[in-house]
Amino acid sequence: MSETDWSEPDHIADARNRLLDAALIHVAFDGWSKETLDAAVADTGVDAGLAKLAFPRGGVDMAVAFHDRGDAQLKAELEGGDLSGMGMTAKITHAVRRRLELIAADREAVRRGATLLALPIYAADGSRAIWRTADTIWSALGDTSTDYNFYTKRATLSAVYSATVLFWLGDDSPRSERTWDFLDRRIANVMQFEKVKAQVKESPIGRLWSAGPGRLAERMGARVAARRGEGMPPMPGTWSG
Repeated sequence: MSETDWSEPDHIADARNRLLDAALIHVAFDGWSKETLDAAVADTGVDAGLAKLAFPRGGVDMAVAFHDRGDAQLKAELEGGDLSGMGMTAKITHAVRRRLELIAADREAVRRGATLLALPIYAADGSRAIWRTADTIWSALGDTSTDYNFYTKRATLSAVYSATVLFWLGDDSPRSERTWDFLDRRIANVMQFEKVKAQVKESPIGRLWSAGPGRLAERMGARVAARRGEGMPPMPGTWSG
């Protein structure tokens, strides 16, 4: 399809990508801001009106779009790769590591985005972005859960990913070695929790819980799962392998 046949969404998507590429050299100085967007518009020649359609809220929408583009790159890599020789824990660890490696060249852009999305006014945007990353990983790895586990898996991974990103931003070790050690420890913590949870579930009290309050919680979780990608608060989840 030629450019002349593009629809308005096609033009907006193209403008968004061009502006993001141009913005990266300005973010280190001006953050994800109006100044950065204006500079990207000047560098690319994208019409100012089209830029407004691409990023209605300016800098914060650019930061979110930059984050989502990283998710899209990771999704393509995971779905196109062969991880069949790995257990699920190894797959999750690999996916989180690759998500950071894909944006390693733009660490300052990530830092600026994390700072912006930590502000109270944009906290919901940040929460939803992290949730989408966790959902991208689980979905690309073949998770098909629709019950309470859908929610808890993504919430747990959101917490692991968030903590790892913050550690990575302050890590100056060669090849980010300390970050990968940190990630391994966080994953190990989750797996230890899962072992304890499994033991409790098989106890008499755990069976009573599963038959009563636990069943109700699972029904509620199934409803929450339908609200995919809405950025919900962390809760302990489950995965194995």
